[in-house]
Amino acid sequence: MTTPLARSRRAWLREHSELGVGLLLAVIGVLVLTDALTMNVDTGQRGPVGPRTVPLVVGGGLLAVAVLLTVDVLRGGRGEAETGEDIDLSEPSDWRTVLLLAGVFLAGAVLIGPLGFPIAGALLFWGSAYALGSRRADRDPLIAAVLSLVTYVVFNNLLGVPLPGGPLMGVL
Repeated sequence: MTTPLARSRRAWLREHSELGVGLLLAVIGVLVLTDALTMNVDTGQRGPVGPRTVPLVVGGGLLAVAVLLTVDVLRGGRGEAETGEDIDLSEPSDWRTVLLLAGVFLAGAVLIGPLGFPIAGALLFWGSAYALGSRRADRDPLIAAVLSLVTYVVFNNLLGVPLPGGPLMGVL
């Protein structure tokens, strides 16, 4: 048997469940700030905005949102229930799609080293389209290949962010 105190405690936590989101945001904010502050930075190689700037802003923003959310929840604020027109909350989650997408992302992470970004990215885009319901075998691989190659060229050649080319390194 549960005591009335335990039931009231559970009821209070259920009514203030958004505090969990605030706690999660605070933990992530502290982790980001800790990582940014312990980062080794060569002062001679940084420009006016160093590599710590963005993580410090993001970590501070996460902490600020966590505090504001916690204060709002403790003052009685509640998040609105999802009322999206395309979401039927009475239907169960589609775990097949979630697991397919997780598998596709994991495969992309594993294959990017040996196959390079253009091939692994094409498989990632094609697998994601398949997991989300597209069954156009004549169109999807071509679109995935074009998206992957354009992404590779933009990041590698235009932005200067080196991506692994894999076997296509000499071709691209």
